[in-house]
Amino acid sequence: MTRHISRKTFDEVMAPVYAPSSIIPHKARASRIWDIEGREYIDLGGGIAVTALGHSHPELLRALHTQADQVWHLSNYFTNGPVLRLAQKLVDATFAERVFFASSGTEANEAALKLARRVAHDRFGADKYEIISFNQSFHGRTLLTVSVGGQPKYAQGFGPPPGGITHIPYNDIEAAQRTISKRACAVIVEPVQGEGGVIPARREFLHALRAACTQHNALLIFDEVQTGVGRCGALYAYMEYGVTPDILTSAKALGNGFPVSAMLTTAEIAQHFPVGAHGSTYGGNPLGAAVAEKVIDLVNDPTLFADVKRKHARLAEGLRQMGARYRLFKEVRGMGLLVGAQMAEAFKNRAQELIALGIQHGVFALTAGPDTVRFAPSLLISDADMDEGLARLEAAAATFTHTNA
Repeated sequence: MTRHISRKTFDEVMAPVYAPSSIIPHKARASRIWDIEGREYIDLGGGIAVTALGHSHPELLRALHTQADQVWHLSNYFTNGPVLRLAQKLVDATFAERVFFASSGTEANEAALKLARRVAHDRFGADKYEIISFNQSFHGRTLLTVSVGGQPKYAQGFGPPPGGITHIPYNDIEAAQRTISKRACAVIVEPVQGEGGVIPARREFLHALRAACTQHNALLIFDEVQTGVGRCGALYAYMEYGVTPDILTSAKALGNGFPVSAMLTTAEIAQHFPVGAHGSTYGGNPLGAAVAEKVIDLVNDPTLFADVKRKHARLAEGLRQMGARYRLFKEVRGMGLLVGAQMAEAFKNRAQELIALGIQHGVFALTAGPDTVRFAPSLLISDADMDEGLARLEAAAATFTHTNA
């Protein structure tokens, strides 16, 4: 007999690595979600920048169902049509010439970092292995990627971290030029720091990283797990900055919720991953590839990119006006439909409280650290849904600021 489920069930059966809301979503369409009690919410969080085409997109459902009727999984002893078509489309649309597929952003970043060290070892010997990353960055949850990430709280308690990792301030050109040397095998950077507070890189900073990596024979890795697949107003954010990395990682929106990720690179670099050097059980899964192929077809559209930039202006202005009315936000920043609103000094480190009140008023948003409210809605969100979401958040803001007056 099936037991009634509730938030209490989570505490009884799940490992306590998450602290989910008390509501349990049940159904979702476009930018609206309904919980098991039938209450409706506007989704301005997008599953943490995942559902870039909204929930239950009919063409993605059709692609999934069509492939499910053919073959779900084969293993990497075989290739398959959907993954070859997806790889070809990514190659055609980007700087890349070769693609490796996995299941998550963490896996894609792990592959990128392993490949960078393998390239340096093969070309220059065992002493060139330093990985340079940035304070407040986030690159995943494996022991390597969580150590490369610049937020020590996520790595605490797991024993000594892997060696050869250096962290420096983000957007600091002098620190980068001073630190990147012949010891470096790679520099990994987010074009917009997501978990670190939705902080866009300065154009001159990324250009300086490119120049330093070229000078010292280090590979430049762009972690576009959160910024990629249209989120920042281009297929990938590197295109907006005019800086071409050596390796790029992609996940989240690539499958619109279906677990799939990719590492993109050149043929020259990819040859350092010969047969057996790396792998992923579900990498290149036909179901994931079929969905991701359709995502790329739908997202890679200049008209959509222009609309993302228009919607950025609408969302950012709405937040600025709200912040001014309630003296709530210190700064609104971001790129495309990845937007962060930093709490004012009077409400410092209390972003989660506003998020919780937002849920009570029927809107989902996210945090980016304790101090910033993050927004990553569907790229297709209607103006009406965006405005309704902001109105519900404003109702939460009124309650929040009145309670804390």
